[in-house]
Amino acid sequence: MQLSVIKRPEIRLILNRLVNYIQISIEEENKMDLSDHKHLVDTDWLAQHLNDESLVVVEATSLLPNYFEESVATEGIKTESGREAFDQDHIPGSTYIGILEEISDPQGGRFMYGLPSATRFSEVMSQNGISADSAVVIYDRSMNMWAARLWWMLRVFGFNNAVVLDGGYTKWVQEGRPTDREIVRRSPANFIAKFQSNLVADRDQVLGAVQEGSSCLINALLSDEFEGKPPQRYKRLGRIPSSVSVPFNETVDLDSQLYIDDENARSVFEQAGASTADEVICYCGGGIAACSTALLLARLGYDGVSVYDGSMNEWAGDMSLPIESSSD
Repeated sequence: MQLSVIKRPEIRLILNRLVNYIQISIEEENKMDLSDHKHLVDTDWLAQHLNDESLVVVEATSLLPNYFEESVATEGIKTESGREAFDQDHIPGSTYIGILEEISDPQGGRFMYGLPSATRFSEVMSQNGISADSAVVIYDRSMNMWAARLWWMLRVFGFNNAVVLDGGYTKWVQEGRPTDREIVRRSPANFIAKFQSNLVADRDQVLGAVQEGSSCLINALLSDEFEGKPPQRYKRLGRIPSSVSVPFNETVDLDSQLYIDDENARSVFEQAGASTADEVICYCGGGIAACSTALLLARLGYDGVSVYDGSMNEWAGDMSLPIESSSD
């Protein structure tokens, strides 16, 4: 019987593979899995994990300075970057990603914001140190809705290990937790976007849902907007026919910026008809507040939830599409 002799180059190859396997195993073991948190973490948890190497904390604030003003009817909705506020102070170690200026594509005005290309999204995430191995906590200063938007966008592009900080910057500061002005430059990473079309609804899909009647269309705008009352923020007053109202401002406590608890949220969505629908489509004015609604639904375990990215900005601007109001 002959014994095969392992040559030195082969030994080196085997050892290299073994080392790589051990490194990958260690990385997997150290990777922070956020799935148990059901899309939200509280300030206590973040304070305890703020220095974890695999954690990327992102502020995603944008501002709507005239949204609640009567002048919005003539001026249009103004959106401003939250970069200046971030530069003044922020949660320590966090980085800023501007949804408005960095990862939106209005497509010639058809959308208010709109999803960017997969290439552009990958570039921005990579520049901010986000890769498949990252764990991401997102916060804002605007009732969680911009944080929820980035959370949804990450999911759309195939990344599921992200959560929103419940209460955001507001809750953090209310509790007397530290902030600073240091701008953290994270090492670039390699984010690879994988588009998940099931999470995004387009105009034709929404029109089909209206005609078939088997879907639950949730309008996340203010109740006055749902009813078609002025001021007019979009091309036409009103709502998409057959939709139901779950105002985003009624799912968040205005003082603490905390989401309503799971029990209350479940009751709200059951009353809206979400629990018996074949699918749920969330929309608002420009696809921002609707993402906050989608987050709550995901937290409660709803499948088949998508966001209509064009929302009322696209729908109301297309005069061929039906619209209704409470005065009809």
